[in-house]
Amino acid sequence: MRTLLSLDWGVSYELTVLDLGLACCGVEVMAALHGLDEDALTRLGVTPVVTDERAHVLVVSGTVTDVMLPAVLETYRAMPEPKYVLSVGACSNTGGPYWDSYAVTKGIDQLLPVHVAVPGCPPRPEALLEGLAALHRLITSQVPA
Repeated sequence: MRTLLSLDWGVSYELTVLDLGLACCGVEVMAALHGLDEDALTRLGVTPVVTDERAHVLVVSGTVTDVMLPAVLETYRAMPEPKYVLSVGACSNTGGPYWDSYAVTKGIDQLLPVHVAVPGCPPRPEALLEGLAALHRLITSQVPA
């Protein structure tokens, strides 16, 4: 059983991040979250996690196919409140080069509330860190990132 606090101070100062690396953008996300630049993550207050029960930030990176969509939605539903979505890469944002495929979701923002979208194909790890910083600013100050 989960106990939710009415104050979300912990979420404001530490972002627990779960990465759903669905395609090539997932490699860039892994490089940023688990790479050599751990000092940058510490400065941002970012902690990568491997379970949806602890994550407050869902990073959707790569092509979201219609087959994978139910798993993505279920992962989002299982996350505790407050929850945020970071969409990484052209495929996650708009369908990318596969936008005209019958089996590709035309942007995860059509099904989940995306708070920050990181463009690129694939975006560099630094772009992901900038997206996490923008999300952190959005959460702490409640102004558009």
